[in-house]
Amino acid sequence: MITFKIIRNDDGSIDHIETPLYGKAVMISPKLNKGCGFTNEEREQFELLGRLPYRVESLEDQVKRCYAQYQQEPSNLHKNVFLEDIHNYNETLFFRLVRDHFKEMLPIIYTPTVGEAVENFSLEFRRTRGLYISYPDQDKIETILDNRLNQNVELIVVTDGEGILGIGDQGMAGMDIPIAKLMVYVLCAGVNPHRVLPIQLDVGTNNKRLLDSPCYLGWRHERISGADYDNFIGAFVSAVQKKFPWVYLHWEDFGRENARKNLNRYRNDMCTFNDDIQGTGAVALSCMLSGVQAAGTDMQQQQVVFFGAGTAGVGIADQICEAMVRHGLSKEQAQSRIWLIDRQGLLIDDMKDLMPFQKPYAHTRDEVAQWQLNDDKNISLLDVVRNAKPTVLVGCSTVQGAFNEDVVKAMAKHVEHPIIMPLSNPTSKSEAEPADLLRWTDGKALIATGSPFADVEYGGKTIRISQSNNALVFPGIGLGIIVTKAKRLTDNMIWAACQALMNCSPAKNDPSAPLLPDLNDVQAVSRKIALAVIDQAIKDGEAEPIDDIEKAIRSVSWEPQYYPYKRAAM
Repeated sequence: MITFKIIRNDDGSIDHIETPLYGKAVMISPKLNKGCGFTNEEREQFELLGRLPYRVESLEDQVKRCYAQYQQEPSNLHKNVFLEDIHNYNETLFFRLVRDHFKEMLPIIYTPTVGEAVENFSLEFRRTRGLYISYPDQDKIETILDNRLNQNVELIVVTDGEGILGIGDQGMAGMDIPIAKLMVYVLCAGVNPHRVLPIQLDVGTNNKRLLDSPCYLGWRHERISGADYDNFIGAFVSAVQKKFPWVYLHWEDFGRENARKNLNRYRNDMCTFNDDIQGTGAVALSCMLSGVQAAGTDMQQQQVVFFGAGTAGVGIADQICEAMVRHGLSKEQAQSRIWLIDRQGLLIDDMKDLMPFQKPYAHTRDEVAQWQLNDDKNISLLDVVRNAKPTVLVGCSTVQGAFNEDVVKAMAKHVEHPIIMPLSNPTSKSEAEPADLLRWTDGKALIATGSPFADVEYGGKTIRISQSNNALVFPGIGLGIIVTKAKRLTDNMIWAACQALMNCSPAKNDPSAPLLPDLNDVQAVSRKIALAVIDQAIKDGEAEPIDDIEKAIRSVSWEPQYYPYKRAAM
């Protein structure tokens, strides 16, 4: 049943909303509820007289009141739950509140607090949102998709809950991740929340704590794998393609083997994207491009060491490798300048447990034969830094403090402005503290972190620490895809997004400035990224030319404001 219809003006902007709902029905719909924001005319028209206090509040008034309540919450998790409650009864108020306090609240609705919310999902469960597709219901996937609330779907974010942030397999409780990602799409790029769909694929869990918990709400079964898993994913994708031919499918927080396998399997058949691989890589590459520019060097000269060689680490490596090729190196030359370190130490090509996506970056024994090593069977991060002399150090390990003083000072001996990116989330798992990195390099390090850190006082200056947050890039990519209805997301389109983000870097005009724009500027950044993606999609032949791009953007966009309502016939 369609419960409302957005009526737009000729220029694509929203004029009003029509709905046949009235009375309690319109007040309990989070997509329509205005609380005390219903006007006197709307109260009469929708049979709300007497159901609300006399005063008509503006949206701004409601935001002030809710923010005061928010500030009284005792912990970040309590703040997350409070905001989710608002989201569940008044979407417009929720998005306006968070947008007006974006930089403060992003870590609450998204990383790192969303990880804590996931761990407490079953205990805190209040109201369902999105769709749950469980393995025992694999023959009912189309029926489940038909039960969605939003009828017109342009964007799906899906997870199977295996690789949640730095906390691993969370089974069905991973649903908070697609919900949070879609919030960020709306807040950062104006994507219409009435045309998105979060989906949790419940394929079991290997997390014993969850399986033993009486509160766990998911399918109590060990996680399926192999052909059973692949067939289930295939059935899901086929149903999505049938129901939503133009949908943009965003994969999030899958296990490192399945993440890349699913992306590679479907990326040429539909418009699909994995944020852990492509989004993380795009933002980190933009940081590196900005850092290289600020340091006055070029991409061909870089030596890049990764501590952590999973989905995120190798995803970033792939983006950097491709960028080096675009700057004139052969693929083999580019790969030779990238060094991956995982649990078994530096990846060497004769290791038997290498993942397929790691093998292109594995070095040979001959390459390290002359190195001075403490242990040639498990070559450590410090050994690699001392011998490979990296210009860039990237952390995707979730090992707190891995970039210690010895490692950082060894790096700084060989490069004037080391680019150091401890990207692991949450903050408690970051490879280094920015204040330490500045102190150990005499203020010369160019830094980007995965988690938010406070400004650092150093050398008489206040230094803003850039957060390599995927929110700076994936919403803009998504907006560009939705506007164009692109058939595929190409590497060229992601490269266009990287360049657009790099061009927004404050360091472009001041080498001592942060590598990335401030998160408070994310809406303007997302728009520039969307325009770059739109242009590249048309050049790549993945989308048809657009006569009026501004109108096309307005026609798919949404703003958190109260629009006039008109009652429609049932």
